[in-house]
Amino acid sequence: MRGRVARNAFALGGAGLLVLAIAGCNQSTPEEGASETKLSIVETAQIDENGAEVTAAEGVDPANPAGDGKAECPPVSIAMAGALNGPDAALGINIKNGVQLAIDQHNAANPGCQVQLKTFDTEGDPQKATAIAPQIVDDQNIIGLVGPAFSGETKATGGVFDQAGLVAATASATNVTLSENGWKTFFRGLGNDGVQGPSVANYMKNTLGHKKVCVIDDSTDYGLGLAQAIRETLGPVADSACNISVKKGDKDFSAAVTQVNSAAPDGVFFSGYYAEAAPLVQQLKDGGVTAQFVTGDGAKDPEFVKQAGESSKGSALSCPCGPASEAFAKEYTAKFGQEPGTYSTEGYDLGTILLKGIDSGAVTRPALLEFVRNYEGQGVARKYQWGPTGELTNTLIWMYEVK
Repeated sequence: MRGRVARNAFALGGAGLLVLAIAGCNQSTPEEGASETKLSIVETAQIDENGAEVTAAEGVDPANPAGDGKAECPPVSIAMAGALNGPDAALGINIKNGVQLAIDQHNAANPGCQVQLKTFDTEGDPQKATAIAPQIVDDQNIIGLVGPAFSGETKATGGVFDQAGLVAATASATNVTLSENGWKTFFRGLGNDGVQGPSVANYMKNTLGHKKVCVIDDSTDYGLGLAQAIRETLGPVADSACNISVKKGDKDFSAAVTQVNSAAPDGVFFSGYYAEAAPLVQQLKDGGVTAQFVTGDGAKDPEFVKQAGESSKGSALSCPCGPASEAFAKEYTAKFGQEPGTYSTEGYDLGTILLKGIDSGAVTRPALLEFVRNYEGQGVARKYQWGPTGELTNTLIWMYEVK
């Protein structure tokens, strides 16, 4: 079933409006999922900062990584850093695939400019990312980076990339404070948690009608930042007796279930990743909790539904990640044998921007940094233009539901 907004609609943020757009990003779970019913993450609404539904705007054609096919360049590389193995690998792989698709399309059209993708697996771990960052900056053929993927690893390595003058464009790290470090090479390719949190909190209050909400975070930089924005906007609706912190890697949430049951809320917001969201929602349902489960972009992946099975049904998910157009979804699925996932469009768009810079002659780190700093153009997910701190001048959020 399609959502209200067509897959080929591009939603553009307007001045003074935190646009939350929907496009077809239906993500079906495999047949061998935990339930007999085949559940999907489907688009439900495009909302404004008050949680009210708004209409998506028509967009323009996105930038094409193929260009005019006449590009000439020396051997250069683009790096991608993120979780490619481990419990949250699906999110990193989505980004990698997006970048790879852009590079493959570029290289097929430009025999005189062949760009290599070099991938670095952080497993989403800040310590592993810290060890990998010097390998990236020491490779002088690497003139641009898509990543790191998660907020914790971005926080741990941003200074290294900044000192090296290497563009580090993240497709998925949303912690607000990342753009407050004075890094000149940091660019965020989507809205931050200061956008996502208030919009989703107001959606829960004003649209879903929740009067009491338990907020659970996973104690990561991402989870804590988003949870803080949610709690602040919910105000007294966030039950102060039901503010819960769990740990990344936890699988037993019995203490949290007991606390939620005692509070008897209308809604539960979990701020974390799908590896914990799936067992948490299962244990909440098994423990008799009837409150609606709401979560953010870290859990918005088919793996959440696959791992949680029927317990995920009815869950609401938010994401600042952009929609896949029909053309992009077709090309992506043909290449990788699966539909685009969360952050696939951001990976593709950021890869395309770096490629356009290379094609323009920006084949050194300083030149590519200057190109990105002054870039303005439409992508598959959204329009891209950055302010002085590396934040987008327009931001987008979407709401989805497991049906």
